[in-house]
Amino acid sequence: MAAQVLDGKSLAAQSEAELLARVEQLKANSGGKTPILATLLVGDDPASATYVKMKGNACRRVGMESLAVEMPSSTTTEELLAKIEELNKDPDVHGILLQHPVPEQVDERRCFDAIALHKDVDGVTCLGFGRMAMGEEAYGCATPQGIMRILKHYEIEIKGKHAVVVGRSPILGKPMAMMLLQEHATVTICHSRTQNLPALVALADIIVGAVGRPEFIKADWVKEGAVVIDAGYHPGGIGDVELSALTEKASAYTPVPGGVGPMTINTLIQQSVISGERSLS
Repeated sequence: MAAQVLDGKSLAAQSEAELLARVEQLKANSGGKTPILATLLVGDDPASATYVKMKGNACRRVGMESLAVEMPSSTTTEELLAKIEELNKDPDVHGILLQHPVPEQVDERRCFDAIALHKDVDGVTCLGFGRMAMGEEAYGCATPQGIMRILKHYEIEIKGKHAVVVGRSPILGKPMAMMLLQEHATVTICHSRTQNLPALVALADIIVGAVGRPEFIKADWVKEGAVVIDAGYHPGGIGDVELSALTEKASAYTPVPGGVGPMTINTLIQQSVISGERSLS
């Protein structure tokens, strides 16, 4: 039987329609005010500029506003911290996104952690991660939170299942593992240096490919009936998993593109709307 396609693109479109209605209601109740997401782009990396533009477009589709802040590649850590503090204090800004990566002279972690918790709608601060891992209220990192929304929407059973996360980045692999653990999965965290990786992947009921290497996870490692979540995206439209050979083997999978990516941006927007609702209501 062909695997179920976990279509993040259609789910994001459905969510945008719901968010548009929420924003319109918020505007009606607040005298025309809308949630505002501030995006910080430091330097002139073309890929980063494209991502920021996509996020601005997503804001507009749901009736939100975005505040695009661009800073030169010569920006220092102190200059960026000052701008973040300015946005933290601005009552009209409800979410702050610092686009990764920043120029090498900037202390990225220090700048991420300067974002106020209640405006950390991308879920990148150490405080937000710690609260999420402890089961306290916080905005989750956008990509793993988007994956959890996909699993919930398609009613993929998580409780009691063995999930293998291949990747350990602070904004994807690690929070992904914590979110799955919160939903009562048994979680194994692997990475590119894990010994006997194929054998560990073969034990998984749910596999999350988040290692950042094209088709690093091979189809023949995956057991029959597993759910495969591919969080990678590389030139040529391929992910971290060898998906082409899994369409008849997995029980469900996220396509690349059109799976995790749209839900990452949608989750950022959803969490910005939530922040706006909390502030403006």
